[in-house]
Amino acid sequence: MITPAGTECPFYYEDFQRGRHQQECRLIDRTPGGGTYSSDLCSQCLVPRILLANACPDMVLEARVVSGFLGLHRRVRVSAFCTKSLEDVKEPEIGCSQCHRDIPTFSLSPEDG
Repeated sequence: MITPAGTECPFYYEDFQRGRHQQECRLIDRTPGGGTYSSDLCSQCLVPRILLANACPDMVLEARVVSGFLGLHRRVRVSAFCTKSLEDVKEPEIGCSQCHRDIPTFSLSPEDG
């Protein structure tokens, strides 16, 4: 679904049909201690960019709302975990190095087979 920031995110949900006014981030909601969602958080969220760069099925994302100095400038902090290598992923856009080894290499000619 398209977020208020204009990006596609599978975790964002909104419902404005028949007088409803519901907007939520299901990734924040399913993370224990994730915090409270508001639509302004979508503009700085890294989840859509991470999912565009890395579509690894073994990577699990968590999102928490964190506040800056004096509770100002709330933002979303995203962390990732690989269920295959059982380790935290330091750079979710790239992924863990374990899962990349299982992807077959790309070849241009049929002789490379």
